[in-house]
Amino acid sequence: MKRAAPKNAFYAQSGGVTAVINASACGVLETARKYPNRIAKVYAGRHGIVGALTEDLIDTSKESRAAIGGLRHTPAGAFGSARYKLAGIDKNRAQYERLIEVFRAHDIGYFFYNGGNDSMDTALKVSQVGAQLDYPIICVGVPKTVDNDLAVTDCCPGFGSAAKYIAVSTRSQGSNPSPQGHCRRSSARRRR
Repeated sequence: MKRAAPKNAFYAQSGGVTAVINASACGVLETARKYPNRIAKVYAGRHGIVGALTEDLIDTSKESRAAIGGLRHTPAGAFGSARYKLAGIDKNRAQYERLIEVFRAHDIGYFFYNGGNDSMDTALKVSQVGAQLDYPIICVGVPKTVDNDLAVTDCCPGFGSAAKYIAVSTRSQGSNPSPQGHCRRSSARRRR
């Protein structure tokens, strides 16, 4: 039996960027490169899903192995992110049909969506529309959220970095000198 030709993949970042979103991108891109017999190229959407809707795609195969590896320690969203929530399929089917149209044009058979709860919902909807339109696509949600709101997960990447930022910021408030040269203390500590 002859194996099918490799398909391309589409990767997009969504929501608020955290220290882990680019590390997740690095993981997706490096892993895809290990399977050239399944995934030919990975296109990243500039500004998330909006990049697919506007056909503004970044061909990550043009990036060096070192550049992709560097994402692991790069802050912010390397490809741009968006807080753009697609309406329900019944409310705006045209958007989903546009996604499938772009995916067809670029021979995309894999969709990796990196984000929170809304992103996971979008990945599910794209999978459903692909089936309805007889366009086979494998949709994978890559979890990342600062508010840890993903269903059926205990702790999600992104939450830890947000929690650490809050903890470090809160802790440092007790040691920052005030303009008078004294350390600020809460009123509860002064009363002791």
